[in-house]
Amino acid sequence: MENTTVFERPAKTTNNNANRTEYYVTLTVAVVIGLIGVFIRFVPDVIVSLDQFASLFSWIANIAIIVASIIAFKIVFEILGFGKNK
Repeated sequence: MENTTVFERPAKTTNNNANRTEYYVTLTVAVVIGLIGVFIRFVPDVIVSLDQFASLFSWIANIAIIVASIIAFKIVFEILGFGKNK
């Protein structure tokens, strides 16, 4: 029988970057900003006296949704590892 030696391999270390709490807090904030943008869009439909400002509310809602989307994509890409490492 042949004498074989077994080499001990070092423990595998992983960087659990996806488990960081600040990522999920920021994603929650982005979702809340997006929801606020959606609700702002429909304020003139609910309060008829603000109907003359429908365009303004639409602009504010679009900006809020775009900001929330940018924040969410940035955080998701950081979770996936495409962002800058801290």
